Amino acid sequence: MMGALAAFHFERPLWLLALLPAAALWLIQRRHSDTLQQWRRVIDPALLSHLIVGTDQHRRVTPSDWLFLGWIIAAIAVAGPAWQREPSPFADAKPAVAVVLKVAPSMLTGDLAPTRLDRARQKLADILAAREGASTALVAYAGSAHLVLPATPDSAAVLDLAKALSPRIMPKEGEDLAGALALARRALAGSADGGSILVMADTIAPEAVADLARTKGPGVTLLALVAPGIDASGVAEAARAIGAVTIATTPDQTDVTAVVRRLDSRDVAASITGEGEHWREAGYWLVPFLALLSLLWFRRGWVLA
Repeated sequence: MMGALAAFHFERPLWLLALLPAAALWLIQRRHSDTLQQWRRVIDPALLSHLIVGTDQHRRVTPSDWLFLGWIIAAIAVAGPAWQREPSPFADAKPAVAVVLKVAPSMLTGDLAPTRLDRARQKLADILAAREGASTALVAYAGSAHLVLPATPDSAAVLDLAKALSPRIMPKEGEDLAGALALARRALAGSADGGSILVMADTIAPEAVADLARTKGPGVTLLALVAPGIDASGVAEAARAIGAVTIATTPDQTDVTAVVRRLDSRDVAASITGEGEHWREAGYWLVPFLALLSLLWFRRGWVLA
């Protein structure tokens, strides 16, 4: 009980300011409805009480009183009283992901048959199949970064465009991973759960690692597309620079399972936007009281001007 009282607050407290004009109008109306006000200025109050009849008229509850009460209840309801938390309505949906795919000449190396780029496409197809219905954006990068496809639940479209990517169509050689990560975050900006980022790359040049410090953030997974025994120190350094979790490529589905488990984690997605739980508003419980008050206006003879 004490915990609920300590957590009690209003989600939109500025709506409580609507009580100020309500109180002012109510006081003005009460003053003007007092028919004895003008007589109190010229007759002694002790004598006035013996000269009037119907002294209980001004003490009755008037339509303006009920309107003021309804105004109070409505303002409190709209202000959003809350004291309990509940899971986000998006908790059951798979978080969105932005796939950042390196499309550079080094991805044509054949240590991962047939090539590293082909293996990346195969792993991407398995990941999309395991996350059917989840929104996925695609970003390709080499010396420049490009948004290939905004976030969409159409996994077939994502895979088709990924198959069409080739180092020959990239306008500039190099490794602009920092720009690709910035594009990925913008692609996820409209996602309700914040989403996460999956980087699929083989090697990362030292000069590219130096540019990653400004893009450090949560929710990044890095799938290292190199064969066992190949030096992946650049990938490890890049992962540390951006705070990513590195997953090594395996010949079976172990890497896909690990990537999907991390992408589906609510903690990873919520780390970007803080989603996961929100305050449950209780203002709707006041609606029946407003409905009952509205019935009073069907009473014959009630007029408010």
